[in-house]
Amino acid sequence: MTQIPFSEIQAILFDMDGTLIDTDDEMTKKVARWLRPLLGERGNQLARWIIMKIESPANALITLADKLHLDEPLKWFTTWRYSRRKEPIVGNFHIIPGVLEMLHAIPENYRLGIVTTRSRHQIEGFLAQVPELAPRFEVTCGSQDTRRLKPHPSPIQEAARRLNLPETACVMVGDTSVDMHSARRAGAWRVGVLCGFGKEPELRRAGAQLILNSTADFAQLVQQK
Repeated sequence: MTQIPFSEIQAILFDMDGTLIDTDDEMTKKVARWLRPLLGERGNQLARWIIMKIESPANALITLADKLHLDEPLKWFTTWRYSRRKEPIVGNFHIIPGVLEMLHAIPENYRLGIVTTRSRHQIEGFLAQVPELAPRFEVTCGSQDTRRLKPHPSPIQEAARRLNLPETACVMVGDTSVDMHSARRAGAWRVGVLCGFGKEPELRRAGAQLILNSTADFAQLVQQK
């Protein structure tokens, strides 16, 4: 795989779901609760299998929507759905083990950002949960910030523009092929992680130049450079 020149990287952009926060695990638990009365503990294994089978087609659908220029209606629906929630989404995210320690360990010379399809309200909710780290994230780019969603390159390009950096000075860290496609099309470097539901073969096909077992392992890369 292509060697990423971390000595030349100036900004690290993180996806949220499956990369910083373990939303896939939360979905699995919800499905398992439905199955457990019928299958007992076997419901847990079946629930994870179901979510894994759904994840890849869902990412493929998002990519197809982008190719057909239908991602704007998809973005509108997502924004509308979250606007219907009664309670604020603040402080209730399950952060992937080791991620907080990893973020603390990233040297100060790297600028950090979040690029996600979640809403600005949800990004702010995540940052409110980690107030000691929130100042490190110089840029956030969510569903309201660009006309097109990942896998379109616009979110990566917008984050780089706000940092006043070329895309080639940025590395995108994400768990899905959608993240990799977006970064590749923008000209950014790409690190895939396996702590979400993305699988190594599909991440490689989508253009991942490096694959880690978990986002928590990322700090080791930049500390060595």
